Amino acid sequence: MIYREAAIRDIAQIQFVRNAVKENRLSDPALVPDKDVAAYITNRGKGWVCEVDKRIVGFSIVDLVENNVWALFVHPDFEALGIGKKLHKLMMDWYFDQTNKKIWLGTEPKSRAETFYRMQGWKEVGIHGKGEIKFEMDFETWSART
Repeated sequence: MIYREAAIRDIAQIQFVRNAVKENRLSDPALVPDKDVAAYITNRGKGWVCEVDKRIVGFSIVDLVENNVWALFVHPDFEALGIGKKLHKLMMDWYFDQTNKKIWLGTEPKSRAETFYRMQGWKEVGIHGKGEIKFEMDFETWSART
């Protein structure tokens, strides 16, 4: 497995992974156009990918503008191998190297993602969007974990 920063050339494979997931599925893939992915990995923040045999199997993207995790997804064929945890660590370490502002994310209730974020130390703070659980992480909590 190779972990590296995401690049514009990765967008098609990132979209493939995003649309292959079983949880937190998009109701309409057109809701996240390529131009948005490009903006998040180049201007608004940064992204990372995990490659296996030159195929992207997972990715994470963090947004410094809104201080949130924009995406963290692993292809279903590669779940439970530690890919999400590694992508999460790369993303969070970078984020808190840039700022000490609290970061947030939203995820589907009763999902594997909810359990994952709780295990990573995220704290539930309410509801976001269309019934997603809103989590937050602060610099001090993240620093104590690493």
